[in-house]
Amino acid sequence: MNNSGKSKKRRVLAVASGGGHWVQMLRLRPAFLNSEVHFATVDAAAAADVAPAPLYTFRDANRDTKVRLILSTLKIAAIILKVRPHVIVSTGAAPGYLAIRMGKLLGARTMFIDSIANANELSLSAHMVKRHADRLVTQWPSVAEKSGAVFRGSVL
Repeated sequence: MNNSGKSKKRRVLAVASGGGHWVQMLRLRPAFLNSEVHFATVDAAAAADVAPAPLYTFRDANRDTKVRLILSTLKIAAIILKVRPHVIVSTGAAPGYLAIRMGKLLGARTMFIDSIANANELSLSAHMVKRHADRLVTQWPSVAEKSGAVFRGSVL
C-alpha cells in the first residue's frame, strides 16, 4: 500500500494489431481485472470494445510498409512513455514486437502471445521477439515443443 492507503494497481499495456490479433486480445480481458489496463490497436472504433479503459491508436504497419512502420514505431513509443506500463502484453503482430522491445528499455515485464493461426511454427514477430520478451506463449503444444515457447492452452 502507498501512503494514501490505496493499493497501487499494476499498469498493463495490451497491444495488438487489428483483426484476429485484436479479437484474441479482447478474449484476454478477464486476465486484466485486477490491473489498470490500457489498450492500443489500429482502429479507434475499438474503444467501444474496451470502455471504460483507455484506448490508444497507432498506424497499421508491417515490414512491407516501411514508412508506416516508422510512424507506428514513433506512436507506440509515445504511448509507452505516456502510460509507463509495468507490464506489456501483445497478441501480435509487428506492433506488439515494437512495444515489447521499447517497453523492455523502460523496465516493463513483457509477454507475447502468438496467434492461434500459427499452428505449425512461430510467426515472424514471435521469432523476432523471442530473445526479448520475458514470456513467449504459443497456442499450440507442437509449436511449443519445436520453438521453446510456453503452451498454456488457447485464447479462442
